[in-house]
Amino acid sequence: MTILLTQQEADALLALEKHFLGNDRFAFPALGGALRIPLHSSDRREEFSLDITRGRILLEKNTFQTRARKAVILARLDLAGPPHRNPDGEEIDCPHLHLYREGYGDKWAAPLPAMFTGIEDAVELMDAFMDYCRVVGKPIIERGLFA
Repeated sequence: MTILLTQQEADALLALEKHFLGNDRFAFPALGGALRIPLHSSDRREEFSLDITRGRILLEKNTFQTRARKAVILARLDLAGPPHRNPDGEEIDCPHLHLYREGYGDKWAAPLPAMFTGIEDAVELMDAFMDYCRVVGKPIIERGLFA
């Protein structure tokens, strides 16, 4: 099932404050691991998910994404992967940021905004990504041995 949003809806969902409700602590995923954390809007009308995935071989290969309505990727930060080719043929080197675009979903990537540059630590980048996605009630994600 494909869920389509207008650009206005996607922008509004990305701009909503997102909260983790609970006291659980999470471990930053090990190589090849993944973590999915449920988030909610302040009024609890919207559900979101923060997904963190790690590459199996490269320590630097991480993906952070925020989804709405279970399946719609609003934003995805790809680190240390291959370049991405946009629908218009433009190639964007990694790291890059995907944002929902009406009619294309997450198929478009752009160079990282300034708020992400100069950050070499994956856990710090994840925290900056949560700020970008307006996760204000942040889950506690503890650094692992290879994070």
